[in-house]
Amino acid sequence: MHTLTVDLGERSYPILIGSGLLHSRDLLAANIPGRDAVLISNTVVAPLYAARLRDSLPGRRLIDVILPDGEQHKTLANASRVFDVLIANRLGRDAIVLALGGGVIGDLAGFVAACYQRGIDFVQFPTTLLAHVDSSVGGKTAVNHPGGKNMIGAFHQPRAVFADTELLASLPDRELRAGLAEIIKYGLICDAGFFDWLEANMHALLAREPAALGHAIYRSCQIKARIVGRDEREQGERALLNLGHTFGHAIESATGYVEWLHGEAVGTGMLIAADMSQRMGSLDRSVVERLRALLQRAGLPVKAPPIGAARAMHYMRVDKKVHAGRVRLVLLEALGKAVVTGEYPDPALHDTLAAHFG
Repeated sequence: MHTLTVDLGERSYPILIGSGLLHSRDLLAANIPGRDAVLISNTVVAPLYAARLRDSLPGRRLIDVILPDGEQHKTLANASRVFDVLIANRLGRDAIVLALGGGVIGDLAGFVAACYQRGIDFVQFPTTLLAHVDSSVGGKTAVNHPGGKNMIGAFHQPRAVFADTELLASLPDRELRAGLAEIIKYGLICDAGFFDWLEANMHALLAREPAALGHAIYRSCQIKARIVGRDEREQGERALLNLGHTFGHAIESATGYVEWLHGEAVGTGMLIAADMSQRMGSLDRSVVERLRALLQRAGLPVKAPPIGAARAMHYMRVDKKVHAGRVRLVLLEALGKAVVTGEYPDPALHDTLAAHFG
């Protein structure tokens, strides 16, 4: 087992990475206080792992809330369902929320924990690769709105993250590939050497070789933990983690959160961001082609849906990263070097949108 720390002073917490963590009663007891807990999961994950987690938490009052699976269910309506359960069972501020699932469950459960009685503890048990390396770490919680993704949310850090790699054994191949997009992101924004390693080891990751997956998860979490520790509320450096997300969120929103997985949309969004960077003259074309090739080797889409440039821009304008009416983008200056900027030529953005969205 490896342990990393998200250093936020009194609100610091561990990320525990290893196989079989859900079986460790002592480890769970040390990080999950209190008697009352609400286990939030979905109809796919709960039958596989809820009983295992329950058995490892003896003597607790553990209440299950099982939600439908899918990004389209990350809504205020489903959050309200969980609030109803919390209130009906008279749970107090000493209760704790356990999020067992991928990014959808983690985001929604964290949002509920942030809001209930002005904030209660929660613990992340990510079950997808994407959640292992990204969404479970950093305290971003939210639900979607028809007008945009993650528009209603709060920063609320977990008490701990249990990244049990054993849970990835049941992950469908498509979900595994979606998680690889977020891993590739870390190499693009700040670690060219890691990007090189991913090029050399993509076959091992797709084959789910434990050593390769373990290294990729550890390095990704290490990068994110350090960035979050320096910029918890995304006032500066943390915004680099949004590479590809503004374009990707437009894809997800325009397709109703059902056709594209988040990681798939982010992967294509990163390629669009790299292409725009090249059009502006700030990025060598060879980097764009290396990224395209790596995404293709990972089995990820590299062509955006033909939603139209105007419609893509509509969704980008309601993105959370708009400042003073200007869409701020994460662009690349080199492999391993990203910048956040609202200072770009409008024709470069318009040409990029037209080229990718039609």
